[in-house]
Amino acid sequence: MLGGASTIGGVGLGYEYGVSGMWLVVAIGCGILLLSAAFAPLIQRLRVFTVAQALDLRYGPHAGLVSGIVMWAYTLMLSATSTIAYGTIFRVLLGLDRVPAIALGGLIVLAYSALGGMWSVTLTDIVQFVITTIGIFFILLPVSLTHAGGFTGIRERLDDAAFDLTTIGVGTIVTYFVIYFFGLLIGQDIWQRVFTARSPRVARYGGIACGLYCLAYGLAGALIGASAAVIGPGLEVPDDAYVTVTQAVLPPGVVGIVLAAALAAIMSTASGSLIATATVARQDIVERLRGRARLGQSSAGAAGAGEETDEVRANRWYVIGLGIVVVGIALLIQDVVAALTIAYDVLVGGLLVPILGGLLWRRATGQGALAAIVVGTVATLGTMAAFGDIYANEPIYAGLGLGAIVFVAVSLLTRPTPPEVLAEWDRRQAGSADEGLARGRAERD
Repeated sequence: MLGGASTIGGVGLGYEYGVSGMWLVVAIGCGILLLSAAFAPLIQRLRVFTVAQALDLRYGPHAGLVSGIVMWAYTLMLSATSTIAYGTIFRVLLGLDRVPAIALGGLIVLAYSALGGMWSVTLTDIVQFVITTIGIFFILLPVSLTHAGGFTGIRERLDDAAFDLTTIGVGTIVTYFVIYFFGLLIGQDIWQRVFTARSPRVARYGGIACGLYCLAYGLAGALIGASAAVIGPGLEVPDDAYVTVTQAVLPPGVVGIVLAAALAAIMSTASGSLIATATVARQDIVERLRGRARLGQSSAGAAGAGEETDEVRANRWYVIGLGIVVVGIALLIQDVVAALTIAYDVLVGGLLVPILGGLLWRRATGQGALAAIVVGTVATLGTMAAFGDIYANEPIYAGLGLGAIVFVAVSLLTRPTPPEVLAEWDRRQAGSADEGLARGRAERD
């Protein structure tokens, strides 16, 4: 979750707005904290592979295909943002042009994602976490602050606005929370890490630790960016601030370590989101269109050894094919924060209402969820096109507002979710609880 936008983009925001540039990553961290504390154990007990399968469990087979398409668009754009970012790092490290730099980085991520799946992502995440922590917190942050003259030097050169938490704008801060805070609650790339946790307890406390780390990461990135504004003012592209300050304040050997720290964070997100893209494409789109999806249930234990081998092989081909598509998209887009904003606008505008509504309101129906997904997504993209501004606040509010209205209205106008569907939902949530009690509760509702 701490990828290109959080690292390269976060430092760039700090370059422009000082400490106030931390809010994008802080919103991400707060979203992870709420997800982990309130929802992770429930999600982990559902025993599914995708968010669309969770919707199948809650509503029945109404909204799965459409939600899968929306989630796939989100994970595809998220993969592209990471690809853009690690292309920038490879370009500096190896002196390559942009196209071969992105292609090389894409080949590396494709290789270990396709060969090892989520297990390889988990193992590499551990190594990448250590590299990132050392590079950002123990090398670049203290050295860049020292070269900028500390907090006093930054204030003298950039004035008090550098330490004003609202310099970026209250409206922008609110929008970051609406987009990224809520987006982290429902993203496939985040949920799949919860799905693969060893237990609900691990999912909860591991996620809480991750959320706290994100808060510290956001502040560190903003301070590095503010230091870069003192050390190397006048950059035309704020996203270049990370590389610029690294080269300006560190000796050549250490530059490689710190750039590797950014690369580690970016590639961690890239691999996870690429696997999420492939999983959603196969499980929630292609298999449903072919009428072969196992709706609302994990295939673990449902297939024999031969079938499992075939599934692994098929998933690898999906990862490879979509990885090539992601590299192509990355070559066409330059701004990592813009690409991330599009991804989260689509995700939150289309899926937040039906997902949280299903978790919190038992009267919600599959027809209401489907209507909310369609209306929310169309309203978000339509308003974005009308305003002609990717960063406008209005698209996400239009998507959420209209989606919520039709969700409630259609749910109240349609038959309640069948008792047997709610009974299975309750049984999964309860974990080892008696299935009969869950079914009885559903029938009473």
